[in-house]
Amino acid sequence: MTELIERWRAAARAAGATGDDRTLTRAGEELLTRWREPHRHYHTVRHLTAVLDVVDGHAAWAGRPDLVRLAAWCHDAVYDPHAAGDVNERNSAELAGTLLARTGVPAAEVAEVRRLVLLTAGHAVAVGDRDGALLCDADLAILAAPPAAYDGYASAIRREYAHVPEPEFRAGRARVLESLLALPALFRLPPLAAAGEAPARANLTRELVALRQTG
Repeated sequence: MTELIERWRAAARAAGATGDDRTLTRAGEELLTRWREPHRHYHTVRHLTAVLDVVDGHAAWAGRPDLVRLAAWCHDAVYDPHAAGDVNERNSAELAGTLLARTGVPAAEVAEVRRLVLLTAGHAVAVGDRDGALLCDADLAILAAPPAAYDGYASAIRREYAHVPEPEFRAGRARVLESLLALPALFRLPPLAAAGEAPARANLTRELVALRQTG
């Protein structure tokens, strides 16, 4: 985890954090503790790392990639499968504000990270919002994975919602998939759109058909 903490500290410093290394490290460790909670099966450190890797690989498309990285760290920091609507995203944004203020990140940058985190509730990004596009594209990158990897993702999501009876889960999951398929584009940045749009829509459609067949 040392490498991840170093990535966190570097992003915070680039965003203007004035806290010392100990303060930054404590904040990063608090986030990692949340990402390692036992009820998580998909929204884990592995997902965090995957999102950060996509952000790093396409940072040139962003206006403030350091803020996108901080938002990636915070976007699922609060994850309660029992929560309704956008409660997790709103609570994650609130946590981001608290942690980043503690590390000395300037208020304007904190507000922008909070805004980015909230975008992950519906992944609807305004035209020209390059930072929002990069975060949401990175968050949804798993949708374009090869079918076996996508199926592993879907299975992990089901385990996170093990408390939900099967008929209710199928109905709720179908609504999520339908909302994603209704987006004008799943990916906004040209390289991610070119490589990922078609396979992502194929994966989502395949899962949706399966849910309806077993419903």
